[in-house]
Amino acid sequence: MDLFQAAQQNEPLAARMRPRNMDEYIGQNHIVGKGRLLRRAIKADQLSSLIFYGPPGTGKTTLARVIAGTTSSRFLSLNAVLSGVKQVREAIAEAQELRDLHGRRTILFVDEVHRWNKAQQDALLPWVENGTIILVGATTENPYFEVNSALVSRSRIFQLKQLESEDLFEVARQAAADKERGYGKWEIDFEEGALEHLVKTADGDARSLLNSLQLAVETTPDSYPPPGGEKIYITLETAEESIQKKVVLYDKEGDYHYDTISAFIKSIRGSDPDAALYWMARMVKAGEDPRFIFRRMIISAAEDIGMADPQALVQVNAAAQAYDRVGLPEGQFHLTQAALYLATAPKSNSSLAFFDAVKVVDEEAAREVPNHLRDPSRDKHGFGHGEGYNYPHAYRDHWVAQAYLPRGLKGRIFYQPASQGFEAGIQQDVIRRRELQMAAMIEESLENLSFSPGDKERDAWMRRTRGNSSRFLEEMRSRMFAPLKTERHHKFLIWRESSGLLLWEAWRRVPEGGVCAWFPEGRNMDLCEHFTRSLPESERPIFFGGRSDTALQDLETIKESCELFETIMIRDWISRLSEENRKAEWEQLRQLLSPGGVLSLSEPLPAMGSRLSDFLPDGAESLDEWQSIREAEDAVYREAYPGLESEETVLALLKEMGASDSAAEILNSSEDRILSTEQLNNWFNTERPGSLGFRMKAVLGEKKMESYSSYCLKHLEGARVKWNSCRIILRADFQ
Repeated sequence: MDLFQAAQQNEPLAARMRPRNMDEYIGQNHIVGKGRLLRRAIKADQLSSLIFYGPPGTGKTTLARVIAGTTSSRFLSLNAVLSGVKQVREAIAEAQELRDLHGRRTILFVDEVHRWNKAQQDALLPWVENGTIILVGATTENPYFEVNSALVSRSRIFQLKQLESEDLFEVARQAAADKERGYGKWEIDFEEGALEHLVKTADGDARSLLNSLQLAVETTPDSYPPPGGEKIYITLETAEESIQKKVVLYDKEGDYHYDTISAFIKSIRGSDPDAALYWMARMVKAGEDPRFIFRRMIISAAEDIGMADPQALVQVNAAAQAYDRVGLPEGQFHLTQAALYLATAPKSNSSLAFFDAVKVVDEEAAREVPNHLRDPSRDKHGFGHGEGYNYPHAYRDHWVAQAYLPRGLKGRIFYQPASQGFEAGIQQDVIRRRELQMAAMIEESLENLSFSPGDKERDAWMRRTRGNSSRFLEEMRSRMFAPLKTERHHKFLIWRESSGLLLWEAWRRVPEGGVCAWFPEGRNMDLCEHFTRSLPESERPIFFGGRSDTALQDLETIKESCELFETIMIRDWISRLSEENRKAEWEQLRQLLSPGGVLSLSEPLPAMGSRLSDFLPDGAESLDEWQSIREAEDAVYREAYPGLESEETVLALLKEMGASDSAAEILNSSEDRILSTEQLNNWFNTERPGSLGFRMKAVLGEKKMESYSSYCLKHLEGARVKWNSCRIILRADFQ
């Protein structure tokens, strides 16, 4: 044995068994298998700059040594930990001289290239660019994050993976059979399960396997080396002693740190408690700080579980606090409890709604805070800040429908409650409140138009008689649907829908049927369509209309594209349309109603609600004009709402329409209101067609009307009154 051979025999088995050529290289077939690009480039000695990236023991340095043994280029090797800028410049100078004098290329292998600082990497960059040096780097870190981006862009990246069990068995067999570098001089035999244990615990790391094999082989004989040809029998006990602890490939600063925690969180998100425990065990076994794991679980409790189980955040936080008191090893119970709670909890990512709101803030112009939401403590008197705000605690269930978003964002939806866990219990409440808010918002926008060209015969005073508070709307909707015998496969037509109030409740009741809705106003239809964007297209209601003057044409379209409907629902139909228009619409609507179908209506009965004269002080009855005033009010209501004088008159209308049976229910509501000067003046404006004053003047005459309006302004200005509204809910059957 010469000195070189003696020195080689003193090297670790893993160093002695490094492959000398591609035929001896085991594993990584995805990059060096026959016909692969890298294998062809090595064989043809046509390498460009390369970076090998992968966990320890996968063959990065070995592959570089194979290149060194096959290339005609000069091969230099540096270790990034031990080499500084000086060594880099020396290598560059040698490479430059070799190229200039002999035309020979230089391959520079840099092990742990990610450990080089920016100055070292920058020193190398120009020479890689001009081809003086071909870089072959090896790193356990993701080069896209840890290596100079300019170097990365000029290099091919090859990712090496953990070796498969079959590859490790082949590595062990190769070492046992090689007479020069391994243990081929002796007969190596393994007890059943011994080699399997070494392979399993190596966990894809060939270096770890060879180190444990060396320890097992060289400690088994009484003295090593034994005589040639002697049998060395490796027992399972020896194998277990040789590698007592499983190798866990994990670097707290590297990819495995982030990959493993990512796998852990994704297992929680996927509700797989077994996988969550496995990945957490990997981290704990590798020495990960449990506080880091708790931190990620606290984030997951809000991001992945969220409102589906609000207690998740409480539980994980409590477990983290308990761990701080207890520490390891008992603190592993608290880690486990927190992980299992999250993995088995119902899931919801509705908290991501915040980032949708952030996107709107980033992309759209800043919006003014609505006046009623502004702070009244500073500018209430000068600018009216805070006026019109409804204090929710003053209402039933501590809630009232009012707009909280800026004007340009009304109807925008960010939060979508999940349909499981705690959130499932609040989902319908959130949706129904949202619908009522939208309905009240649209009703309010209509109400604020004291005189509209599209509605010249109506005025804000008349709209007050309809009773459109959010609670009243909710109660009205409930009463309209209560008597309907709806099956899940039925079809609804919501005619003259304005706010989605009836639309969404109908949609919920017929999940296997369908809902169509016709809107006379395009902006209201657009708002309701916006609400449907989160639904699968096949489940969305079908919308028609958008213009009030196309009702009859749209009815023809509905007739052609839809089957008959079991139920047609309309709100404020008789009160809004002239008799002529109503009859024209009904002629076609009747053809859309299936045999035995139902027409459901909700109409105001203004004559049965409050009148201004109801709030005049005692003694008003003694006025000379009192009887005339009451008669004038009766006349105004009859003129404004023909056919809606009483329950009997409405039922008579349904009979004229051909109803075989009908039923009615009266719905009363009262609301506290303050009669402002501006409001009273608007109502008593005798010059504006459609106003209360204009209508009553036609009955009373100018002099009596002037006297009455003055009396009302004197006694009712600023008065707080309880305004009563009355509606009739109708159900009509048609054979």
